[in-house]
Amino acid sequence: MAEDLQFVRARNLRDAVAHLADGHGRVSAGGTDLADALRLDGPRVTRVVSIADIEELRGITPLPDGGVRIGALTTLAEIIASPLLGGPYLALPRSASSAGGEELRGRATIGGNLCQRPRCWYLRSESVCARKGGDLCLAADGESAYHGILGGDLCHMVHPSDVAPALVALDASARVVGPAGTRTLPFEEFFVPPTRNLQRENVLGPADILTEVLLPDMHADSRSTYRRVSESGIDYPLASVAVSVIAASGIAERTRIVLGAAAPVPWRAREAESVLEGFQIDRMLIAEAVDAALADAMPLADNRYKIGLFKAILVDALEEIWELRPQV
Repeated sequence: MAEDLQFVRARNLRDAVAHLADGHGRVSAGGTDLADALRLDGPRVTRVVSIADIEELRGITPLPDGGVRIGALTTLAEIIASPLLGGPYLALPRSASSAGGEELRGRATIGGNLCQRPRCWYLRSESVCARKGGDLCLAADGESAYHGILGGDLCHMVHPSDVAPALVALDASARVVGPAGTRTLPFEEFFVPPTRNLQRENVLGPADILTEVLLPDMHADSRSTYRRVSESGIDYPLASVAVSVIAASGIAERTRIVLGAAAPVPWRAREAESVLEGFQIDRMLIAEAVDAALADAMPLADNRYKIGLFKAILVDALEEIWELRPQV
């Protein structure tokens, strides 16, 4: 962290982008992870640019096409309470309600939750791991209880966000403002795997700002849910899963299954989706899909337990979606 750190309150988005343009700024919204992020960013950051006063980044509103717009400064508590985010969007408020305690959810924003830095203890320590320019991911032969079991060829960190898997499952899009103007892209493309870039977790450049989350209009037969397991006293998940389906007469017309805390990015379980799509759903098919979702898992020395966790919560989520839970 730079010794002389300047704090700036941006008046509007243009002002914020201008303050970030030299590449030495760090955006602050709710500020719940700011101190740790500054330690990770190191001496590159000489300026914290607060966007907390930009009112256009707040609020949850219906879109003309039937979807929903969520400003990046909208708090997790507001997402949980919104009447616009039930029904087919249920996975999103459920995921938001999992993120930390009540006080944190009242301050933490959806933009901050999506853009938070990884919780890997090697990254957040003085160690020089692959993500910090070293030669190796230190979790591969080190302590790996909280690390990934999928997609970790170069780095075994897991994406820490609760809401990210839900947004990928819901086919949501991110709106980003930066020096080149405004662009919109699916959240599935927003997160950057280490095979593309080891130093970045998302597509945001130094002067880019995530401004909005855009939920699409959902089919009348759409349903979604979210499940997560965490360790007592820890705010982020050990394993999570978001599921969104279009279900007509018990048949899966479209399925999205996304695993969280499994990989460096929210992980689409495409093999599991393929098992279900086009078929009448029963418990036997769900079991086959769950096995397919974890078939490529490559656990490290300390995190094999995650396979069982993911299978259990995925079965639970799919049985809820398809109303196959045993009646008590």
